[in-house]
Amino acid sequence: MTCPVDHSRIALDPLVRDLVGEGARLRQAGPVVAIEVPGGVECWAVTRHTEARRLLTDARLVKDINRWGAWTRGEIPTTWPLIGLVAPGTSMVTADGDEHKRQRLLTAQALTPRRMERLRPRIEEITRTILDEFEAAGAGGAVVDFKTVFAFKLPMRVISELMGVEATEHTRLRELYDTFFSSVTPADEVRAAMAELFAFFASVVAEKKRRPGDDLTSALLAATEGGDRLSDEELVGTLLVMIAAGHETTINLMVSAVRGLLTHPDQLALVRSGAVPWAAVVEETLRWSPPTTNFLFRYATEDIPVGGVVIKEGDAVMISYGAIGRDEVQHGPTAEEFDITRDAARHLSFGYGPHVCPGAPLGRLEALVALPALFDRFPALALAVPEEQLANNPSILVNSLRELPVRLSE
Repeated sequence: MTCPVDHSRIALDPLVRDLVGEGARLRQAGPVVAIEVPGGVECWAVTRHTEARRLLTDARLVKDINRWGAWTRGEIPTTWPLIGLVAPGTSMVTADGDEHKRQRLLTAQALTPRRMERLRPRIEEITRTILDEFEAAGAGGAVVDFKTVFAFKLPMRVISELMGVEATEHTRLRELYDTFFSSVTPADEVRAAMAELFAFFASVVAEKKRRPGDDLTSALLAATEGGDRLSDEELVGTLLVMIAAGHETTINLMVSAVRGLLTHPDQLALVRSGAVPWAAVVEETLRWSPPTTNFLFRYATEDIPVGGVVIKEGDAVMISYGAIGRDEVQHGPTAEEFDITRDAARHLSFGYGPHVCPGAPLGRLEALVALPALFDRFPALALAVPEEQLANNPSILVNSLRELPVRLSE
């Protein structure tokens, strides 16, 4: 394959052994840099806030994979394990322009403010239940994995209830999505996981057609815009990405927030004293350790000069939210530090422009309910291992620790 430019590329580590260092190297290389993602596929990475904000609203960058030169030339191998991440089915995530607007409007009819308002009491109830389970798991000073026992359960229960997915499916869905997001899983396993996900969500759509309920899937089936509805294919793709975004991003947000607070006791003291609101913890966590490390891909429909380079027509562009969040030009010389007193509201970690994440309010709401409840219940919560022993899951897409071992009391 032909490199977009002549100078050497930065190859992303599929095992994600140094996420922070990799983000720093990307920023130091420039605002738009040539990189190689796992599998030997070449693209551009956007690493700085100003250039990302500009490109996220540039109509010359689209999500249609058929505008990717390497794809149309047959240069992307069928064995590439990340193909599911760039072609996750038909939904507003892969649409542009009027088609994106149509699907987003239909989805917005189901994601009403009233429906979101009704979720808070249920989120509070689920949080109390999971805190009881968390306490039982950590009884007697036992080490417990915060990610598995708390952070996974809350958003998965909330989004599943919202979409009308049975609780018995949670464990299998987690396994399938872990495969889907992995940078190292063999391509045949990724394809099998995607096929199972599509089949599962097709069955959910079919069931809600037969027996509609008070859930988001039924509301999506009923949504109309000028007599138009989402097709079954669009519904299945929408469910797949909404369940993915509805649990994975919130898991990572809560894990990163707890990690940040437990490793910065001065910051924890500020928020527990009431000197700083919990909303500041959520926004600083989103900036400092975004739930999505990189977003694959957008494609140039014509040459685009930006950041001292030219993105050529047909080139693929990756938005590197992990690097962007610590851009010192945007966030000052202390951008690498976790500081809940800074103004972090200008971050881009949920996207920007027409494709900004529609589930962002739900993720923020869950974190704002769960985090204060967690630390009120367990004020002596502490890491059970040194921070340097924490390891990332092998995914260049999501910012996901394998586990977060904690003790509930000293």
